[in-house]
Amino acid sequence: MVAETLVVAALSARTLAESARRGGWRVIALDLFGDVDTRRASARWQPIGDPADARIDPARLAAALADAASQPNVAGWVAGSGFDAPHDAAFAAAGATLPRLGMAADVVAAVRHPATFFATLDRLGLAHPEVRTTPPHAPAGWLAKDAGGSGGGHIRAAADTGPAPGVSPGIYWQRVHRGTPMSALFLADGRRAAIVGLNRLLVRPLGARPYVYHGAIGPIDAPALRARIAAALDALVPAFGLRGLASLDFLADSEQPVLLEINPRPSDTMALYDARWPAGLLRAHVDALGGRLPRRTPHDASVRGHEIVYAPCAGRVDAALAAWLASDRHAHDVPAAGTAFDAGMPVCTVGAEGTDVAGVLHELARRRQAVAASLTFPQELPA
Repeated sequence: MVAETLVVAALSARTLAESARRGGWRVIALDLFGDVDTRRASARWQPIGDPADARIDPARLAAALADAASQPNVAGWVAGSGFDAPHDAAFAAAGATLPRLGMAADVVAAVRHPATFFATLDRLGLAHPEVRTTPPHAPAGWLAKDAGGSGGGHIRAAADTGPAPGVSPGIYWQRVHRGTPMSALFLADGRRAAIVGLNRLLVRPLGARPYVYHGAIGPIDAPALRARIAAALDALVPAFGLRGLASLDFLADSEQPVLLEINPRPSDTMALYDARWPAGLLRAHVDALGGRLPRRTPHDASVRGHEIVYAPCAGRVDAALAAWLASDRHAHDVPAAGTAFDAGMPVCTVGAEGTDVAGVLHELARRRQAVAASLTFPQELPA
């Protein structure tokens, strides 16, 4: 009997591919990078875009999904990062070639539409920063955001975006609000939610972009905050009909959550928890889509973290660094020898585990600095 195949597609599909393999699927991975560990977790890999563009090519995606659909016993495909705007070309290119195992398109559209999302928060009495869909007359203290963006690269200070209001229906403006960036990874069945874990998000500037996602640490032990997030999800899940594995981003202002957005898809923070789930979180995702939530969520005392190492300038991964990363259990999204990168592109991801957040942060910084010190940046890269 041919094993059931699952297709996973994202800007970087490694986390999804590893979870799918843990769940017993034969994996076809589609992403931009084709990292060593992504390919190791997959029976097949196909590129669906150029890493330098940091976006999915609709034509390549459609071709890859059509090719995957010709394989025997394919269950469907799961969308990860890069599929955050339900009306964009990537979603349209996917079409009906394979069933997408995720939230319905109208649910994704409602969650990612700023006016609809924040009006729902207001109706439910859930706190969020002040937002508007037209530019503020005095832009100081405001951010311009794109509801179809991911990873924070789309966020700009409103004063730096010029006078034009923007042409995308997903552009909106948000007043800067105090608080620690956090997220809640959760499973939902359309009526209820089960929190997998609370995470502290590592958000820092990268070049001219002030709020870029660098990684996450979790689970965060904050019982009062968790209770308030659980109450928010009790309202949000039935209001939108949320199903599957998703995440809620928020600012923790003391123990009060100030909600920012819902990512209606599996997020990269699942990597902090996946190994603790016997069949992986993608199995739990598919179960939740079918209306089945876990009776309890796995728990342990360990704190885990991961951090993306971004290149400070253009270079290429040499054989020695590639071999070192491939042999290091704390290195992920490992590039092949000879991989070229531009300034600001991700080189790899480092991980750490410990008993507290401070210790994990220390280890992540140490490992990030070790990788950065091993990079070579020639003045002129060979063609």
